[in-house]
Amino acid sequence: MYQYQPVDQLLVDQRVAQFRDQTRRFLNGQLSEDDFRTLRLQNGLYIQRHAPMLRIAVPYGMLASRQLRTLAYIARKWDRGYGHFSTRQNMQFNWPKLEDVPDILAELAKVQMHSIQTSGNDIRNTTTDQFAGVAPDEIVNPLVWCELIRQWSTFHPEFAFLPRKFKIAVSGAVTDRAAVGVHDIGLQAVEQDGEIGFRVWAGGGLGRTPLVGQLINAYVPWQHLLTYLQAILRVYNLHGRRDNKFKARIKILVKDLTPHVFAEEVEREWQHLKDGPETVTAERIQAIADRFTTTPHAADPGPDTSPQHAGNDPAFSRWLRRNTHPHKVQGYAAVTLSLKRTGVPPGDITADQMDAVADLADRYSFGEMRVSHEQNLVFTDVARGQLYALWKELDKLGLATPNIGFLTNIIACPGGDFCALANAVSIPVAEAIQRRFDDLDYLHEIGELDLNISGCINSCGHHHVGHIGILGVDKAGEEWYQVTLGGRQSGAAKPLPDIESMRGAGAAIGRVIGPSFARGEVADVVATLVETYIDLRDSDAERFIDVVERVGIDPFKTRVYAERQQAKAALVEAAHV
Repeated sequence: MYQYQPVDQLLVDQRVAQFRDQTRRFLNGQLSEDDFRTLRLQNGLYIQRHAPMLRIAVPYGMLASRQLRTLAYIARKWDRGYGHFSTRQNMQFNWPKLEDVPDILAELAKVQMHSIQTSGNDIRNTTTDQFAGVAPDEIVNPLVWCELIRQWSTFHPEFAFLPRKFKIAVSGAVTDRAAVGVHDIGLQAVEQDGEIGFRVWAGGGLGRTPLVGQLINAYVPWQHLLTYLQAILRVYNLHGRRDNKFKARIKILVKDLTPHVFAEEVEREWQHLKDGPETVTAERIQAIADRFTTTPHAADPGPDTSPQHAGNDPAFSRWLRRNTHPHKVQGYAAVTLSLKRTGVPPGDITADQMDAVADLADRYSFGEMRVSHEQNLVFTDVARGQLYALWKELDKLGLATPNIGFLTNIIACPGGDFCALANAVSIPVAEAIQRRFDDLDYLHEIGELDLNISGCINSCGHHHVGHIGILGVDKAGEEWYQVTLGGRQSGAAKPLPDIESMRGAGAAIGRVIGPSFARGEVADVVATLVETYIDLRDSDAERFIDVVERVGIDPFKTRVYAERQQAKAALVEAAHV
């Protein structure tokens, strides 16, 4: 866990005092709504449908048990007893009172947390792989590089008022689990001639105009990472649109200039910055690495008893296969705590669960955990001999649903139940789908399938990159849902022959299958899509996304709308009878 330097704590404490005074002046009528809006957004405070929403930063998704206990305390005292983990690995509270927010921020500061740059047109929380630091296929530990970017970007005066919000993702492994292809900047560690560097994608993003990022540099040496990022941000700051927020993201600039011209502009700017003050040194990287507290793994963590328990307990066996993951240290595993139990909004966690999870982290995972961009929690360092005991504890808490990688592990935004921007609800649709597929045997038969739901075009639920994506749309004041197929958030970073063949980092944007559906039809539509896939696959090993890529969307589209017409005809006939 990264430990603040004195300057980090001072900055956070000063920001709390500053916002306390700003809030006081606003409530006293000394600041206008327009003046206060910018100030509150700089502190992660939104005005949602029913109440303010406070977004708390969880840098690169890393949480200590003491921090989770503080979040539980905040949830009880100032919210409604729960919190929501977002796809940017942050925590959101949906019900705080404006006058209480300074006290919340002060409580967070005690455990080295804050809400700085979780909103506004600045560089947001840098995200990474939920298995960062323990994944067997890592080239570098991305946590160190994310922290380097956090230090560089926080309060950076040049990038405090960008044309639009800006998101960076870092993957340190061979397999991209950070979705680098759909971020404003995506970084993936690579090794070239024995030296470490980064592939750099720019111009990815979802929302109103979903685009896959373009590879603008196949290899930036690690020493020059910050100067290259600064060059990208300068080009964006100079040329990005400020007259139209819908065209202000860097993805529009990259598309309009063309990736080749954009890369040339960055290269020219980089020549003024390269080898300058922001050049990264080995000493700087080591100093950051040294501030991450680590508990040594046991040389002998004990025998792995999980196969024996799995043979005697089918429920544990299912969980072991879906919710545990390889670890670079022999005798250990990473474990995903599913926040996707049927009937619970995806990503939500109660205060009682937070406290219990913090206790379990202390006992089983060195007091640390990660938030995944799939809105789950991860214990990264569990001795394999303790997996069965941990599973029994998680099962009591409702956090052991063995659905990781399955259809019911739904990514969803809060939708119209909370968000003022949403066109439609997300949570009830997610629940209807979960209930329709609340059969573990059937989920195993279906196999890997990503389903994402967004309540509006802003795509906070990342529907564009779901194998099945669902988007809430408004039609004459009514909620309808558009369905896409074939999205994919990432792929493997393999050696490829040229820059053109490497564009996109393995990500893909889903395609709309046709006219939208009424809310009550969505679960049936998903069921039809799944049944079509099962009929079309060559073998049980062929995944849903593989079939879509092989046969296209037309067979799915034809069957969905044919069944829809049959259902309507049956209703008409029943009405006549």
